[in-house]
Amino acid sequence: MYIKKTNPWLGILFVALNLFTTCAFSETTAVANTNPPSSYSEQVVSSPAELPITKEPIAKEPITKNQGTPAPSTEMLPATPHSESLLTGMPAETKVTSAAVVAQTPAPSQPYSVDFNKINSGDTAWMLSATALVLLMTIPGLVLFYAGMVRKKNVLSTALQSFAVCCLVSVIWIFIGYSLAFTPGSTPYIGGLDRVMLSGLNYIKATSQLTVSHLAPTIPESVFVMFQMTFAIITPALIVGAFAERMRFTAILIFMTLWSIFVYAPVAHWVWEPSGLFASQGVLDFAGGTVVHINAGAAGLVCAYVLGSRSGYGKVPFIPYNLVYTLVGASLLWVGWFGFNAGSAGAADGRAGMAMLVTQAAAAIAALTWVSIEWLVKSRITMLGFASGAVAGLVAITPASGFVNISGALAIGLAAGIFCYWGATGLKRLLGADDALDVFGIHGVGGLVGAILTGVFADKALSGLDANVMMQVVAAFGTLIYSAVMTFIILMIVNILVGLRVDAEDEHDGLDLTQHAERIM
Repeated sequence: MYIKKTNPWLGILFVALNLFTTCAFSETTAVANTNPPSSYSEQVVSSPAELPITKEPIAKEPITKNQGTPAPSTEMLPATPHSESLLTGMPAETKVTSAAVVAQTPAPSQPYSVDFNKINSGDTAWMLSATALVLLMTIPGLVLFYAGMVRKKNVLSTALQSFAVCCLVSVIWIFIGYSLAFTPGSTPYIGGLDRVMLSGLNYIKATSQLTVSHLAPTIPESVFVMFQMTFAIITPALIVGAFAERMRFTAILIFMTLWSIFVYAPVAHWVWEPSGLFASQGVLDFAGGTVVHINAGAAGLVCAYVLGSRSGYGKVPFIPYNLVYTLVGASLLWVGWFGFNAGSAGAADGRAGMAMLVTQAAAAIAALTWVSIEWLVKSRITMLGFASGAVAGLVAITPASGFVNISGALAIGLAAGIFCYWGATGLKRLLGADDALDVFGIHGVGGLVGAILTGVFADKALSGLDANVMMQVVAAFGTLIYSAVMTFIILMIVNILVGLRVDAEDEHDGLDLTQHAERIM
């Protein structure tokens, strides 16, 4: 449905009420998380001699604005395989005392300062590379993937939308997004304001100190901020595919701004911040099946409903401009996904290697499954089918990539190929929404499949964590509902302010020319 503009003051009122509700304080005490997203790397102790011999928790220095050193915490670090190996061959008394110290060391609950020598150069090098790989997924990966599937008259506008989202969300992340997502707040629903404008993040050469995140203590906080920024960029960029060829560019910019702050940041906090709503309940999401794919898929479906179908949808063929662009884009997404999943280990270690291996396996089996169904149903195999199937497998393995073994990955990839094919065909017809580039069919459905099957196939030997299928279901559908409702509210506000959809004449002529005065000859 297309909604006409009304009083703009209602939009301002909606924004104010939404901000108040999101940031409302609660007396709820957050439970310590057993599954922070980037705390999968082991805590490294350089030598047993460096361990203070005490049976009491070690209190940190009081927090300061510049250093960001955490206050003392009662949460204790678990003994890791690495810490156990340090004790091998030590005298029995020393083993007992040192093990007790390791077990009683408080776990930081917010970013803090460390000396340069606490940074692991191997982890940092890998995370810098992983960050570049994830950014590559949006520009140029998603740019080409989407641009190749739309009609010639909308190629430039579709490509530009993903590029513009990259620029816009980068600034939003620095201003407030990172702070809301990855700092502890007064409630499990939203983070605090300690890192607004990245206040407190530092690198001080004179004192040989820099800040690290409590979720990734072996790499500089600046690297962690950049890595998580790339996730914040690609998530709203995925939504572009749902409303392709019919939304005003100014409306897109306003929508993406509000959506990043009021939808992405809270959900990231729920799932990845240790004190968050779902993280504190043991929900497993290694790299973003819930935060990225279910979140974007639900938003895309609502956008498709609210904006309505494209003119001629279901009546005239919409010929893709260049599917070679789409295949190249899908290939870039596949390669970038190694940074997405293996990078979420937060370290250059065996778990990152396993995440990379299962990612490849799931993508490959999903692509083969998709085209097998395509051949059975249509008696032909298409390039678009191979590309779509691979992306479906990548989506589904994302939440499970750090928790499942190779057999679990193959099972998830197989399920993704089946369910996402149905999501992009039968379910799409059933829902009746013009989800132009199948954002919900692939990302929404694939994210749900992956999130739920993570609870089924999670291997405790890999992570030491127990999976709860029911909590996975609650988190997946809770995120879907929240994203859908908030997306609808934001669309209503944007429609009041500037209008959502271009007029019929502009849509007929194409957004390249009518929105940007450019076109492909």
